[in-house]
Amino acid sequence: MKKNIIRLILVLIWTFPSVGGLARNNLVKERQSKPNVILILVDDMGYGDLSCLGGPYLKTPAIDKLYAESVRLTDFHVDPTCAPTRASLFTGKYSAKTGVWHTLAGRSFPDKDEVFLSEIFAENGYHTGLFGKWHLGDNYPYLPQYRGFQEVLTFKGGGVGQIDDFWRNDYFDDIYVHNGKNEFFEGYCTDVWFENAINFIERNKAAPFFCYISANAPHYPYNVPNEYTLPLREKGIDDNTSRYLGMISNIDENIQKLSLQLKKLALIDNTIIIFMSDNGRSAVSLPKPGQPYFFNAGMRGLKGSSYDGGHRVPFFIRWPGGGIEGGKDINTLLAGFDLMPTLINMCGLRNDRKIDFDGRSFLPLLKNNRASWEERTL
Repeated sequence: MKKNIIRLILVLIWTFPSVGGLARNNLVKERQSKPNVILILVDDMGYGDLSCLGGPYLKTPAIDKLYAESVRLTDFHVDPTCAPTRASLFTGKYSAKTGVWHTLAGRSFPDKDEVFLSEIFAENGYHTGLFGKWHLGDNYPYLPQYRGFQEVLTFKGGGVGQIDDFWRNDYFDDIYVHNGKNEFFEGYCTDVWFENAINFIERNKAAPFFCYISANAPHYPYNVPNEYTLPLREKGIDDNTSRYLGMISNIDENIQKLSLQLKKLALIDNTIIIFMSDNGRSAVSLPKPGQPYFFNAGMRGLKGSSYDGGHRVPFFIRWPGGGIEGGKDINTLLAGFDLMPTLINMCGLRNDRKIDFDGRSFLPLLKNNRASWEERTL
């Protein structure tokens, strides 16, 4: 009897480490199989500003390539201003339900009990990073590091150079907030966001990551290196419009750098890339009366408007490893609050929170644009 007990103990001693090791290996394999996610959100860019969507005044080759390789949501709607759109994207709810209904004076802070998409990613073992505009609160408990982001490079308020931001920040060689500390960064702001995002991706290439690149361009003021405005001014385009379009050209160049690095790191197939704008084009960007350099894809309204031009935005999504590619269009009415449940579904994320989403996953449509979809009014 004693020998049998000793034998059983020895078997258990040898078995438990193996079981533990197997569980750890399975966890590692599960994490490695999950797709990476890069969300690129640009600020105040209109639907008709891209050459792939009919814009006649600017060439955007990198974005055009992404467009050609993506599934495009042609009837995708957000809020008509910055912070409400962001609140909706990250909670899966109508922005007003989260407590966000404006862009300033404390109206841009989602309720502290709201569950953010970035928190769900972090709880599922993802490395999470924000690079650029936050605009959902500059103090505890509203800061991005309390909303699930582990790496944060941002600025205060809703735009570089605004009242909440650092004095003399002007998009060039500015002071930003990096993981809670004020740091000086050399270079143009959009270049800084993308460069640090690429570094974050390189550091976390072995495990799944959620990388949120939130450019403050082409939001006013229209500050951009002259190399991006000169070719446009030489075509006779007025200075204001040249600066605005030049900011988009710079974004396009940075997307090209990002794409090349993803290929170099062999991450392109298992990375979901999303490109979108937070609302329609701002009226501040319009050319002087009588000048033709404005194209709004036939839509009425601009940023802040209840017409389509204020809230219908470009939305491209690509995931080669998941079969989400090929230049296909989905013409179904979709909205910003659909993104969170969709990504939870696409990435197979465990969600133990009880979230009453207003949105719903459009993954079935991404797989088959003829999939059944119950009509709704937004």
